Amino acid sequence: MNRIEIIGLGAGDIEQLQLGLYKKLLEEKQAIYTRTMDHPVIRSLKEEGVNFESFDSLYEAEDGFHEVYQNIVDRLLEQAQHRSVLYTVPGHPMLAEKTVQLLLEQKDVEVSVLGGQSYLDDLFTALQIDPIEGFQFVDGTSFLRSDLNYRQHLIFCQVYDRMVASEVKLSLLEDLPADYLVTIVEAAGSEAEQIRQVRLEELDHTMEISNLTSVYVPPVSEALLNHTFTRLREVISILRSPEGCPWDRKQTHESLREYAIEEVYELIDAIDNQDDENIIEELGDILLQVMLHSQIGEDDGYFTVDDVIRAVTDKMIHRHPHVFADRQVESVEEVYKNWDELKKEEKPGDRTSVLDGVPKNLPSLAKAVKLQKKAAKTGFDWDEAKDIWAKLMEELDEVKKAISLNNKEEVEKEFGDILFVIANLSRYYKINPEVALNRTNQKFTSRFSFIEEQLGKQQKDIQKATLKEMDELWDKAKEREG
Repeated sequence: MNRIEIIGLGAGDIEQLQLGLYKKLLEEKQAIYTRTMDHPVIRSLKEEGVNFESFDSLYEAEDGFHEVYQNIVDRLLEQAQHRSVLYTVPGHPMLAEKTVQLLLEQKDVEVSVLGGQSYLDDLFTALQIDPIEGFQFVDGTSFLRSDLNYRQHLIFCQVYDRMVASEVKLSLLEDLPADYLVTIVEAAGSEAEQIRQVRLEELDHTMEISNLTSVYVPPVSEALLNHTFTRLREVISILRSPEGCPWDRKQTHESLREYAIEEVYELIDAIDNQDDENIIEELGDILLQVMLHSQIGEDDGYFTVDDVIRAVTDKMIHRHPHVFADRQVESVEEVYKNWDELKKEEKPGDRTSVLDGVPKNLPSLAKAVKLQKKAAKTGFDWDEAKDIWAKLMEELDEVKKAISLNNKEEVEKEFGDILFVIANLSRYYKINPEVALNRTNQKFTSRFSFIEEQLGKQQKDIQKATLKEMDELWDKAKEREG
């Protein structure tokens, strides 16, 4: 039965190659396939008459590394239909060799790994680091920035060329300063070994990069990780610890309620003002509330922030089957319908009324919209906007009648009815009444402050200013807004 035998060429010179593997390569009569000719052992063996056929041309022919590796595997499997194949790779076959993994995953052709020397030992020696302190080995051609652990020794392999080096650099610059020192290691353990420390921003243009290049990022100090979730979690834990802050230690879920409400409204203000810097700050304050509540839950032994994240992640995946599963949707309306159906699946029997689930502490105007939305899903809704306008006129007449009768309780009820209808109108026109009213409040504050400012410049007391004077200044304030 034909098979594919894989030999690792080691990390450097031919002296690293095991004697048995060396003899096997010399005795091979047919062409030996190799992932790349760019290796010192290949050059030495060619001088001794060994015939190699490489896949280097595929790196230029394909758009991505995955396509290159799959194409290499396909060609090897095709050749293995006719004869046994000897295939060589740099280093050790089981270390950062995607083609080997793909070959081992398939079941059509027998594959055996004959060995080779990993360059990790030489790399640790060259860098003088101990992996027991924490070590992450990353494929420079295929990694996610979110997976990088900067608190450990971090080594990027497969940094084949300047393009890969550039991609590594750009990813690291998202988290580290441009002058952070990294180390480039070339041909570790061989006579050609080179080690050079450079600034991160110079990574892709300071020296020649080859098939034997690795990039080492030393562990990063906490001061440079304040933008990471892990660091934030640590800070909140410290603040709540016996050595932390008395105020933070004293807080409970109940004592923090008022701050959650305040922070949401401050975020709305920042959004209304289109102030990106302030939006960042206010989002941070809301995140702080989440982290404090989560730490309280952890301190009390009930839940952690991991439970919070798991809950919302599970919810988003479950409620978006058109993204994470095979359900198809054609419109936003279908998304809303699916969302409501899936919510019912998550909490069967918890709600006996259609109107259940509206927070009791929600501001009254926002609560009115929530109640109306829930009722509308049963068909209890106005068909056309003109009917709602007619209802508003009816309620206005009723409040005038209650005022004429000097019945304060009825006046209050009728004003409530007017506001409820206005909430319905805003819902029909897809306007959030809380946001709309908040914008008007801001507008009123800005214009009235202008009146105060202008009267102050005229050395006039606002308490003694005439309505006409204030009206004129109000109009100027409107003109100023454009």
